[in-house]
Amino acid sequence: MSKSSSVEVEVEGRRLTVSNLDKPLYPGGFTKGQMIDYYVRIAPAMLGHVRDRPLTLHRYPNGVHASSFFEKHVPSHAPDWVRTVEVPSTATGSRGRSASESVEYAVVCDVATLAWAANLATIELHVPLWRVARRRTLPGPPDHMVFDLDPGEGSTMVDCCRVARLIDDALPDRTTYPKTSGSKGLQLYTRLSGRPTWDRVRDEALELARTLEGEHADLVVSNMRKELRRGKVLIDWSQNHPAKTTVAVYSLRARDEPTVSTPVSWDEVNRCIAAEDPGLLRFTSDQVLDRVEDHGDLFEALAR
Repeated sequence: MSKSSSVEVEVEGRRLTVSNLDKPLYPGGFTKGQMIDYYVRIAPAMLGHVRDRPLTLHRYPNGVHASSFFEKHVPSHAPDWVRTVEVPSTATGSRGRSASESVEYAVVCDVATLAWAANLATIELHVPLWRVARRRTLPGPPDHMVFDLDPGEGSTMVDCCRVARLIDDALPDRTTYPKTSGSKGLQLYTRLSGRPTWDRVRDEALELARTLEGEHADLVVSNMRKELRRGKVLIDWSQNHPAKTTVAVYSLRARDEPTVSTPVSWDEVNRCIAAEDPGLLRFTSDQVLDRVEDHGDLFEALAR
């Protein structure tokens, strides 16, 4: 099949034209067709986490080492079966739009929509911490709190694991769920209950980050300034905002290899610390498919 060819396929009853299936998107030759296949195969585990969430596409038409762009507004050529939702621009952080305007997002609810997004060379899928559901007023309240752990220069995934343990210990009344970012860092999620407000959740995350910074100044920083991160791990508490998005669980990342934002167990986090080997928490698409087949979805509790 030539790089310019296209073919019509059926995905769960939906007709979809896919193209450029043999076009390499990664230096090792991982193709667009392989990427679409990955997203279709991981869909049973992934859909519960992205369903009802406005989708931001990070598209790489010519591969991970070429130019890319984020796309919030659903493309005009999207099939009519792709579900969309209008979100006020003030809730999305969209620039250049008045408060009265809105952004029409795609919402991934099925395998066909996931395949459609992948066919647009969307390597990375990013979603907010709130769902649309049947709400008339958007954005909705947060359903998770997240701590995005970003290692500064001289730090590694091992240091992120150490900080994740500190956060988990500081939240004794909550169950926390770690996942890799698919890049250098680690992300820690905890489910929220009751009627949380964005301000309360963000303030709580900031307070915890500052407390740990005060107690572990050699390891933790809560300030976003890059010059302060050297040799430390940034606890990015600011992700707890309705306009912010985080890379979706099971999303591919645009690195040299098709690595994935992967749920991990606390035993794996502990082993990474003990071995001081950041490579223990690095997983490619094939490895993630095998992990889900062997162990199920380690983030399943957050999808309910």
